[in-house]
Amino acid sequence: MNIKILNKTAIALVANSKGILAMDESHPTCKKRFDDLNINVSEESRRSYREMLITAESLFNYISGAILFDETIKQKTKKNVPFPDHLNTIGIIPGIKVDSGAKPFSCHPNEKITEGLDNLPKRVEEYKALGARFAKWRAVITIGENIPSKACIIANAQALARYASICQEMDIVPIVEPEVLMDGAHDINKCFEVTNETQSIVFEALDKLDVNFSGIILKPNMITPGNKCNSKSSVEEISKLTIKCLENNVPKEVPGIAFLSGGQTDQDASNNLNYINKFNNNPWKLTFSYGRALQLEAMKRWQGNNNNILEAQKIISNRAHLNSLAASGKYDLKMEKNKY
Repeated sequence: MNIKILNKTAIALVANSKGILAMDESHPTCKKRFDDLNINVSEESRRSYREMLITAESLFNYISGAILFDETIKQKTKKNVPFPDHLNTIGIIPGIKVDSGAKPFSCHPNEKITEGLDNLPKRVEEYKALGARFAKWRAVITIGENIPSKACIIANAQALARYASICQEMDIVPIVEPEVLMDGAHDINKCFEVTNETQSIVFEALDKLDVNFSGIILKPNMITPGNKCNSKSSVEEISKLTIKCLENNVPKEVPGIAFLSGGQTDQDASNNLNYINKFNNNPWKLTFSYGRALQLEAMKRWQGNNNNILEAQKIISNRAHLNSLAASGKYDLKMEKNKY
């Protein structure tokens, strides 16, 4: 493990109010989004779409890293340039999703455990050779009747820690993503309670495996009410509780925190991030690692038709710009009125 390399990469991923583009959707997730928009589903359509994203003009001004999928890291642009090489050329750090998805957690109905530790050292080595400099592993925690169980949180935390340890051994920065889902009718206080416990257990597990905190990025959910909750929360309440949760659990050595959007609208994801930065008095950089909240409007405009590429690219670049402004506390909802 080279701590200097890990720390340098981690700092670069959260520097200058830039964020991370999560374009690591699995085949089923990508198929669902394409099907919803009547886009033809094939390896070439996925390649073409992702090339559209990473070749968007000025994207590098707002995006520090891109999380790729197993298929994507092996694909090339129309000019026969491997995606990781293109990203490096424009100053965006290539990353890779290494977990194999959340599967049913035995003896715990309605809960999931993320799998993918089998052969992980070998796979990380292969991805590093392809150009990856950081990785991502997502754990899923569901709030519902009598869940989450402590067993589910502990099992997922241990897997996150094992993954992080394997990555750091190979000088790959692990993005640690314990996501407490928005799905449900729970209020914001329940989200805070579960997220606080989850983050506490995750950092305890990381510490036990001697994971170096200066060489990781945390990718957490914001503290919000469930999407079926009747009571809404103000942006100030969301921001203050999110900061409080981080202050309770995140070591100061962690260079940065890149929030997931977790089903929020594009505008909510930007506005909440903006206010979180306004309230933050801590050493961590607070930025974004969005997937759908960065891509969806661009995907709608692209629609599988390469004649729409330039217009779709303007949308993805503009969305990235707005989130970069939010990462420095300079975003305003009025900016959403500006058309691409």
